[in-house]
Amino acid sequence: MRPTPDVHWSAPVPAADCGTGVLVLAGSSGRLDAGRADLLAARGATAVALRWFGGQGQPAQPCEVPLETFAGALDRLAASCRRVAALGTSYGAEAALLLACHDERIDAVVALAPTDVVWEGARESDDDPPRTKWTLRGEPVPFVPLDRTWTPPPDPAFVEVYERSRARAAPEAVAAANLPVERIGGDVVLVAGGDDRVWDSEGQARRIAARRAAAGLATTVVVDPAAGHPVVLPGEDAPDLRRPYQVGGDAGAPQRLGALAWPAIADALRLARRRPAA
Repeated sequence: MRPTPDVHWSAPVPAADCGTGVLVLAGSSGRLDAGRADLLAARGATAVALRWFGGQGQPAQPCEVPLETFAGALDRLAASCRRVAALGTSYGAEAALLLACHDERIDAVVALAPTDVVWEGARESDDDPPRTKWTLRGEPVPFVPLDRTWTPPPDPAFVEVYERSRARAAPEAVAAANLPVERIGGDVVLVAGGDDRVWDSEGQARRIAARRAAAGLATTVVVDPAAGHPVVLPGEDAPDLRRPYQVGGDAGAPQRLGALAWPAIADALRLARRRPAA
């Protein structure tokens, strides 16, 4: 596949090739997470970072994104790797988990700042009707609508609207929007900050783990109580955390949470824990 602004393939270091192919998905930024793909490749994975909205021929915002958007990358990874995994952050974690619920080829999921339900997609105008974030085979995936009576204050903590929305939604709507995580037979690693101010990633991770445990399935949950929404894996550059909204966490929290989670991530993806010597 030729390089494009919307796809970044990173081949593994030959001496460390672990046979795992990883689909890497960023969150609401819409960026192409090439640096993370390169980091995983340096530790033995075949990694592909994919832009899933805002690119050529894609929805401009994370709204009604076809899950088939990821099919080509997964097809190629499945054809060339012994194992296939998906790693996503925030909205990308929602995508990674939902994909694993519907594609049995995915052997492992790493969800950074995860959700246990599908949430309403982005809207351009307050007058737009609620629409799902995802479609599957042309049909909308059930979702929890966001509470439109909530008015964001300056420097908002969006966790407030997500929790209000869950509480105000009809129980049957929340049940329909639950990610069917009991279908995921492979490794599941959930990484969350207890001070997440974007959405309650810890609570959502705990709900995923509980539903899977009820089905006899194990889940690895990694939590730093003082961390927020961002996660920085060992070897990644520190992010610019300036946002027009709160993300939570104390100083150094993204790197600390990433380091705490790294052993579980490396095990799930069968990676070398350290970058091989040149």
